Amino acid sequence: MNSTTNYNLPSLSNEGGLSAYLAQIKKFPMLAAEEEYMLAKNWRNTGNLKSAEKLVTSHLRLVAKIAMGYKGYGLPVSDMISEGNVGLMQAVKKFEPEKGFRLATYAMWWIKASIQEYILRSWSLVKIGTTTAQKKLFFNLKKLKNQIAPRSEGDLKNEHVSEIAKKLDVNEQEVVSMNRRLSGKEHSLNSPIGEDGDEWQDWIVDKEMDQELKFAQREEMDERKNLLKDSIKILNDREREILYARRLNDEPITLEDLSKKYKISRERIRQIENKAFEKVQKHMLNSARSKNLLPAN
Repeated sequence: MNSTTNYNLPSLSNEGGLSAYLAQIKKFPMLAAEEEYMLAKNWRNTGNLKSAEKLVTSHLRLVAKIAMGYKGYGLPVSDMISEGNVGLMQAVKKFEPEKGFRLATYAMWWIKASIQEYILRSWSLVKIGTTTAQKKLFFNLKKLKNQIAPRSEGDLKNEHVSEIAKKLDVNEQEVVSMNRRLSGKEHSLNSPIGEDGDEWQDWIVDKEMDQELKFAQREEMDERKNLLKDSIKILNDREREILYARRLNDEPITLEDLSKKYKISRERIRQIENKAFEKVQKHMLNSARSKNLLPAN
């Protein structure tokens, strides 16, 4: 099985969109431990796609819940669910029921890894931050806000900033800055989805931080601190200077100013910027995979 296996799964692009999809996947029954074990054994031993499909569909709700936990990053929830479903299918492919744990426990890592890789691809480098602590802040700030100040909007109170900074081992200004970058993109937790009275908060993952922090620690190993710096080295001088000027400066330099400096058109500056960014992204992702920081495709 691979991520392109043609399972008969509900479509996120059908009429009704996300609400209709969530209603559909709630119809798939959860599996008892014994049934899950037998299906997994049958899939591994015989390659029976029906068994694999049942394992996948019974865990689509898990993917949706995890994806909802990342909905504050300004990206389409439907896209994050799709990415998470790819991770789920990879987990089913590699699941070994003989080891004695449930598929959900194993699949959670693959689902989160797929969604986080999508977020890393989609957000600019400067928005994500470049250090382990900043990335942990990026992926945990919203959850801590829900715990400490669930109804707060806009800037956090000083005491909340201090508490979050201490918990995540970052400075307070980083908390303020990241909160401002992420604010305004989150749906209200009480916004309705579907016609059965469900709210966004009904789909959010467990608010306990343990699993998320364990994942962040596993994902953000020490060597990842230097991924960005190493990746930028692949650029030539002009690409590197333009990328820093446009993406990594606190106050980005305008296309007009760079156009005058390099004596080329603004459109050419934009092309160089985008090409350099794509090269760095690709190098970072390949390096992360080679160091087992992300699952291989």
